[in-house]
Amino acid sequence: MKKALIVARWEYVEKVKSKTFLIGIVVTPLLMVVMGILPGLFASKEDVSTRAIGLIDMTGKFASEFKKRMEENYLLEDKSPNYIVEILTTNFEHDFAGLLTIAEAKVLSDELEGYCIIRSTNVTDSLVEYRSKNVGDFRLSSRIDETLGNIIMERKLLALGLEPSLMKELEVHIRTKTVKISEGTSEESGFLQVFFRAYAVMMMLFFVILTSGQMLVRSVLEEKANRIVEILVSSCSSTELMAGKVLGLSGLAITQVSVWGLIAAVLAVNLNFQFVDFGQAVLLLIYFLLGYLFYAAIFIGVGAPVTTEQEAQQITSYLVIMVILPIVIAIPAIQNPNAAWLQILSFVPFLTPTMMALRVTILTPSPWEIVGTIVILLFSTFGAMWMAGRIFRIAILATGTRPGIREMFRWLRAT
Repeated sequence: MKKALIVARWEYVEKVKSKTFLIGIVVTPLLMVVMGILPGLFASKEDVSTRAIGLIDMTGKFASEFKKRMEENYLLEDKSPNYIVEILTTNFEHDFAGLLTIAEAKVLSDELEGYCIIRSTNVTDSLVEYRSKNVGDFRLSSRIDETLGNIIMERKLLALGLEPSLMKELEVHIRTKTVKISEGTSEESGFLQVFFRAYAVMMMLFFVILTSGQMLVRSVLEEKANRIVEILVSSCSSTELMAGKVLGLSGLAITQVSVWGLIAAVLAVNLNFQFVDFGQAVLLLIYFLLGYLFYAAIFIGVGAPVTTEQEAQQITSYLVIMVILPIVIAIPAIQNPNAAWLQILSFVPFLTPTMMALRVTILTPSPWEIVGTIVILLFSTFGAMWMAGRIFRIAILATGTRPGIREMFRWLRAT
């Protein structure tokens, strides 16, 4: 391993001194925090100007009260109304088609944010329709529902001979406190805390695999393009060269994760937030190391035959999809981490590292799943390393067009 370690040391030192690595090691955790926090901040940000909405009340029963409550109950910081309601009609015999044309013209010309249609003549639970160019404003939709629902509720109470003021007295606000329990410990936790843990771990693994994998492919590509690889293989074997590259960039990945782990530990202590316990940390480290080595072998195996930067980017983009999939299904996984489909996906080697990293931070899987996935990932890593080595020894000296799948299979069978 002496020559492999020399290659590993060179790869590690050259990459760790680069400005890209030094900037990324700080920017990446900041980027993860920003991506996790900013959407919530923007979603909770209040309006800064008054917005006009139209109302078509085909019942003639709700318009004035709805207008009054929307304009009085929801205010901006300067105490001006958040919404101005323009009553377009209260006559259910009005030309409805013509009225819609007028209302839609006002919306398209930005005179109105949107308009509501109250169709039914009965006081029912499904009564209003909202039309707008932007139907993604969930805050406005919920306020329309709340306002109209309160009006209907008060009128139902009056119809039953009860005072509408009783509605506030009958309201009960319950807050469920969720506490996560584990062996010998318990802590108050909720969806946001669990989601942040899972999200942070998956994003760290994603960034490490993505950046290191691309570095690995680019390193081989540059050496092939500059013909340096011919000098290297004259001094060491292709196996030693590949092992050195994988070990060097593995050390780089461990350095990244160590720095990020230190940052997370400092934040956890200052914020009194337990990120993961010791047992989870050990499991995450095992899945991280095996997952990284597995993907490193895949990257170097499929990256060694490429001859251009464009081909390298195209191939790595397909591998990134495999890594990013668990991030897409994070929310349903948090709700039911032991679902059968999640258990099945956990045994797919390409998904095992990120799927198990996701599940471990939510609810530690059963022992047989942990042992089974580690064994499968271990054998998959050895198999991927063996295949990558067979392809690498021929591909690093191959020039011209990129070999096809059939030719690479011949390389695997070659002695």
